[in-house]
Amino acid sequence: MTNKTHKLMLAFLLLLVSMTAKAEGEVKIGILHSLTGTMAISEISLRDSVLMAVDEINAKGGVLGKKIKPVIVDPASDWDKFAEKAKQLLLTDKVSVVFGCWTSVSRKSVLPVFEKNNGLLFYPVQYEGVECSKNVIYTGATPNQQLIPAAAYMMSKEGGGYKKFYLLGTDYVFPRTANKILKNFLLAKGVPEKNIIEEYTPFHHQDYQTIVAKIKKFAAGGKACVLSTINGDSNVPFYKEFSSQGLTSATCPIMAFSVAEDELRAMDTKFLVGHLAAWNYFQSTKSPENKKFVQAFKKYCKAKKLPGGLKRVTDDPIVWAYTGVYLWAAACEKAKSFDVDKVRPALYGLSFNSPGGKVTMNEKNHHLKKPVLIGSILKDGQFKTVWQSKGLVDPLPWSKYFWNISKGEKQAKACDHVKRGGTYDLK
Repeated sequence: MTNKTHKLMLAFLLLLVSMTAKAEGEVKIGILHSLTGTMAISEISLRDSVLMAVDEINAKGGVLGKKIKPVIVDPASDWDKFAEKAKQLLLTDKVSVVFGCWTSVSRKSVLPVFEKNNGLLFYPVQYEGVECSKNVIYTGATPNQQLIPAAAYMMSKEGGGYKKFYLLGTDYVFPRTANKILKNFLLAKGVPEKNIIEEYTPFHHQDYQTIVAKIKKFAAGGKACVLSTINGDSNVPFYKEFSSQGLTSATCPIMAFSVAEDELRAMDTKFLVGHLAAWNYFQSTKSPENKKFVQAFKKYCKAKKLPGGLKRVTDDPIVWAYTGVYLWAAACEKAKSFDVDKVRPALYGLSFNSPGGKVTMNEKNHHLKKPVLIGSILKDGQFKTVWQSKGLVDPLPWSKYFWNISKGEKQAKACDHVKRGGTYDLK
């Protein structure tokens, strides 16, 4: 062996050692959010908030002495591609956890992948419930933490005493299931079926002229409101057409379940004043923790040269995406492991001082206990809180209003990963 060959082999061995040491000093996580397509308007900011949490945790030494290495993929608002990318993250990239999805159809697409391969997904957006997977941690709201309080508020004297409800949504699993729950709730509270209308439009729908005309006719007699589960960029033309036809929050308020501060950045908010949304966090939440978080997110976006920079806003899904990273990191430290089967039970009962206040993982059903807020849109695209729950609301992923009430009462608390082992057994 020549001296030159010996040196080359030595250099190669040193490189391998260096690469191995580097790999041993990292833990990979997946980020599965649409960066293009109809849902990019909402999901890009979730990627950004996850990355900010990663940078903060890494700056403090990482998790179990390892730095977090994000692996980012773009499923491009294509539901089949979500499953492909999830499989890539788990089997090729071998990530320890995935933070991702927005729509329920994307979550349903990846669910078999995570369950088959025992992966762990943190899902940060409100959803319809009726799911209890051991491989998903749901940091977004359950129906009793958003849908039901919002409808009850609209019916109350404080909320306006509305008696007619137009249920308008994007045509996929969340709006259809949410509206089934809402309709059963309204019927149980004495609202006549003739006073409830359901209608759906496809993703990326842009022409709302005919639908808004129907809403205008429906609202002509007074005491009518819209419960909106429109998702993605379709919200922009819907609110614009609503205003163009002379409808306002005074004549027919919209209560939205998928419009937050981030979506309002793309809208002319002067026409939206007084319309409502139900969430578990608003940027306007007054607390030292939230003030620090809002400033940090804006500075992060500017430092990373992200579109919007210091003008960026925070919102509910952004906060729960961010919170999910910290909950996972704390559970890993508690379990002293990145193994899914050890991390999952370490999450039960875990608390975190989120930007929206202290929240706690339910002790058995993979969901967060947190407050419920209803806000009114202001001219600056922020929300004024007009109603808030007393304390944290315990999550019930299986709403009794999904079934008939008698069966629902029995099934409402059926999601139990401690005594029942999860998952979909309704007996």
